[in-house]
Amino acid sequence: MKNYFLKYIAIVFGILFVGLGILGIILPVLPTTPFLLLASFLFVKSSKKLDNWLINNKILGEYIYNYRKFRAIKRKAKIIAICLLWFSISFSAYMIDIIYVRILLLIVAIGVSTHLLLIKTLENIEK
Repeated sequence: MKNYFLKYIAIVFGILFVGLGILGIILPVLPTTPFLLLASFLFVKSSKKLDNWLINNKILGEYIYNYRKFRAIKRKAKIIAICLLWFSISFSAYMIDIIYVRILLLIVAIGVSTHLLLIKTLENIEK
């Protein structure tokens, strides 16, 4: 990037998206891979050092590598994500006694599950 201001804005947003990606690992409703891919895109444009760090990170790098190279995620990750998603959505729906919120939670769970199932499944391929 030629403009240093835009470069630093891209770095700040890249770091923000890495943080959201990390939260996505913990919170099943929040996606991980899209945030990490967006962070990687911003780092490619602004900081090769941060992009290399992200790609070579033991935990986060695998998400980006698998998606960049194969456009897929591992079967185990899909299963865990869908199970955690439905567990947390079911628990939330049980705890909330508002029908509209329960319907919204159900729609979110169906939408995220559908999205995960439509992404290609990566069988045990080594990095």
